[in-house]
Amino acid sequence: MTTIKLKNYHAASWDEPLVMQMGSPGRRGAILPSTESGISDVVGEAKNLVSPNMQRQSLPILPELSEFEVEKHYIHLSQQTMGMMGVSLFGTCTMKYNPRVTENLVYQPFVAQLHPFQHEDTLQGTLEIVYRFDELLRELSGMSKFVFQAGGGADAAYTQACITRAYHASRGELAIRNEIITTAQAHPSSPATAAAAGFKVITLPLEADGYASVEALRAAVSPRTAALMVNNPDDIGIYNPHIKEWVDIVHEAGGLCFYDHANFNGLMTRIRAAELGFDACMFMLHKTFGGPKGGGGPAVGAYGCTEALIPFLPGPTIGKNDAGKFFIEKEGPLSIGRVREFWGNVPVVIRAYAWTRAMGAAGLRDAANISVLANNYMEKRLLEIPGITKGLPELTKRRLEMTRYSLGALTADTGVSTLDVQNRMTDFGVDAYWLSHEPWFIPEPFTPEAGELWSIEDIDYWIDVLAHVCQEARTNPDLVKTSPHNQVVHKMDGSGLNDPKKWATTWRAYQRKYPASNK
Repeated sequence: MTTIKLKNYHAASWDEPLVMQMGSPGRRGAILPSTESGISDVVGEAKNLVSPNMQRQSLPILPELSEFEVEKHYIHLSQQTMGMMGVSLFGTCTMKYNPRVTENLVYQPFVAQLHPFQHEDTLQGTLEIVYRFDELLRELSGMSKFVFQAGGGADAAYTQACITRAYHASRGELAIRNEIITTAQAHPSSPATAAAAGFKVITLPLEADGYASVEALRAAVSPRTAALMVNNPDDIGIYNPHIKEWVDIVHEAGGLCFYDHANFNGLMTRIRAAELGFDACMFMLHKTFGGPKGGGGPAVGAYGCTEALIPFLPGPTIGKNDAGKFFIEKEGPLSIGRVREFWGNVPVVIRAYAWTRAMGAAGLRDAANISVLANNYMEKRLLEIPGITKGLPELTKRRLEMTRYSLGALTADTGVSTLDVQNRMTDFGVDAYWLSHEPWFIPEPFTPEAGELWSIEDIDYWIDVLAHVCQEARTNPDLVKTSPHNQVVHKMDGSGLNDPKKWATTWRAYQRKYPASNK
């Protein structure tokens, strides 16, 4: 049982209605002045400026509210959400503080109001940042070129799958090379995107050391091998020390090698993908490089490759001529085409560039060191809590910047699941922890990752809360099973999550499916 005083936390609960259920006819946030006659004489009526086939036939159904009502509504919603103002040790996602200076920067008109169809003479500052960040990532990876179109890690993996297809097609080998090799502990985006691109997927199982063996890879490689797609370290925190030999084996068979760098935080300035022989890699700008991670956006999976794959990159890319002018270069004839519109999410690139320049090489190494140190400090304390074991506990070597743990023993003793523990921890002002990618091969998993962000006090508090909840599971399991108790929403009924008849992602669908709620 912990002796630390836990916080007397309770979430704000405003019983806030949907914004569509608020307001009253005639209320306005702003009243626009009438158009001056001199202007209307020149440009005509506003409705005539829009093509008739684009004009609405009826007014949109929108709530009518004053500015103050709107502000109050969204402040209430924000107060009901912990976000990262609790303690969020969200493993595999490297959650970081997003500096306010860069948040303010990207909302300035010289960023927010730019348009990629402007003449490039008016975009020189933005193009320079994109170009220079490309150069920074080349230094960190050894790659020859980066593009920022991909809208996240899975998007970058799909970019690799498409480039793999185009590369082998250009050599007349695509009909034969139809297999992509990955491992059981790779991110699900690797096999999923490989399959989406038309490849067969070979998944290597984990073995005694926590990773697939060299022998298993040799058995899987053949003239049909198109590529290897792996992350290293994996989500258990284990680094495969034979990775360079893996790359050599795949290359000898004529395949490409892709390094998923989502778990790069503990490796920054330590490992360069190209020096291990990889043909391509990707970085998460919205995780590792200080950009905000926002549930599907904004996000950027920066994709980099060696010289041989540059002709296949999606375009446009940013170049620099001898006069020092930056220009937009269209994709070539071998390009896979765009994977997203324009250049990708430029505000996230600007955030990541500013963060990386501010950190510098020494700062990145410090962050990596702190990340590894924090993870191993946590491991020592967590394994002292009864009912917690390390994923693959027979492997005693230190993990890198993340470790997957199991509450399987606690569940066997008490019937309290990792989902129950996750819910109960939020009652103490701690964000729900990350579990594991599906399917679970470690029972009742949880995966914390402190990174360099959280203080020793934050980490200790998080562990103390977990220890307290594990003790509650033994003394009052129903309290934990029925949690959360101090949150806006208590035990959620998840029975409708997979029922399309109950989904309501728009106001119109909500009115149709829940007519009683509209009265």
